[in-house]
Amino acid sequence: MAAMAALRALRAPLLKTRLRGFGTAEFPEEKPQFPGASAEFAERLEFIQPNVISGIPVYRVMDRQGHILRQSEDPQLPKELVLKLYKTMTLLNTMDRILYESQRQGRISFYMTNYGEEGTHVGSAAALDDTDLVFGQYREAGVLMYRGYPLDLFMAQCYGNSKDPGKGRQMPVHYGCRERHFVTISSPLATQIPQAVGAAYAIKRADANRAVICYFGEGAASEGDAHAGFNFAATLECPIVFFCRNNGYAISTPTSEQYRGDGIAARGPGYGLLSIRVDGNDVFAVYKVTREARRRAVAENRPVLIEAMTYRIGHHSTSDDSSAYRSVDEVHYWDQQDHPISRLRHFLLRRGWWDEEQEKGWRESSRRMVLESFSAAERLPKPAPQLLFTDVYRELPLHLRRQRGALQQHLRRYGQHYPMELFETGGDPPIAGPEPSPVQP
Repeated sequence: MAAMAALRALRAPLLKTRLRGFGTAEFPEEKPQFPGASAEFAERLEFIQPNVISGIPVYRVMDRQGHILRQSEDPQLPKELVLKLYKTMTLLNTMDRILYESQRQGRISFYMTNYGEEGTHVGSAAALDDTDLVFGQYREAGVLMYRGYPLDLFMAQCYGNSKDPGKGRQMPVHYGCRERHFVTISSPLATQIPQAVGAAYAIKRADANRAVICYFGEGAASEGDAHAGFNFAATLECPIVFFCRNNGYAISTPTSEQYRGDGIAARGPGYGLLSIRVDGNDVFAVYKVTREARRRAVAENRPVLIEAMTYRIGHHSTSDDSSAYRSVDEVHYWDQQDHPISRLRHFLLRRGWWDEEQEKGWRESSRRMVLESFSAAERLPKPAPQLLFTDVYRELPLHLRRQRGALQQHLRRYGQHYPMELFETGGDPPIAGPEPSPVQP
């Protein structure tokens, strides 16, 4: 018994040392030591309400009439840059109208307009460095246009003609440009989010002083890929800006049926993301927020989530009729009362940097430029059918060589039944060795 008492006496100081900070008689304050959260203990059972705050505020710089609300927040952009913002937005709007009508006439197969969201594209694009990598969803044509992508290539892609960099393999509006650091659009929703995080992690490892920006809609934020991307970006501390265009609708599903929380920005803190909400129809506010987010992403290797509040004035696509799920009055309000183009025009007019004569001249010249590119694209042939087999393998594998041979043989025999005059001739890359014979059924 004496030996046991002595052993307990020896163990007591050691035990106190081990428990120090975990709540002992010597240290009465108790703090949770669980590795999964940073918090205090609570002695009262209370659930956290989803409306714990009144709502994340929407940052803006100018009102709907183009007035700067607080001079300290004015980005002080030079006249030349503001005019570039305005001309890019209006040129995009003009291109949208012409290509939308061309689809309705059966001249292209599909189109998606950007009506009402031009400010989110151009304001964010202007805030990036030219080498920053862009992952888009499908409604970010203005970003590419701001970077100088020519109208001829926009038209070539939508027509899928011989000048299309994608050689007619993609749906219309699935643009891409290696030289302008714009990753080619893919149709599946939200797949670009984890891909963008992977690219940002690679940039971080390379210490490249670049950022990645990833665009998506509030509907895409409901996909599992968004969760995976947000979490990986935070835990790996990647230099990425997540740019959510919250335009009110995921095709026909309104935000009221998409989520019950306070939008998308409210999700950021749960992942450990810096988060902010901005008026997406205020091009200056979008510029300032994106510029600061980009700076922090690169300087601190911190992912940032931007939720740009805007409104999709057009139909989701040419496959959609939005009159089935929203009123004409609702659309008319956003088109006439809170449009990003009219807001910036008000600013330019107040500054004396633009007038009605310039407006009329620019509208006419921009329409003429779009129509010229449109007409040229329509006259070009489709890519050669043989290009179906290129650009995947450096050396064409045997089974694809057989398939290509079968196609060539089929067209030689039955070509008169196809409109081959609409296609470019040639397109066959050199083949090492004889062409394999088609497999006979």
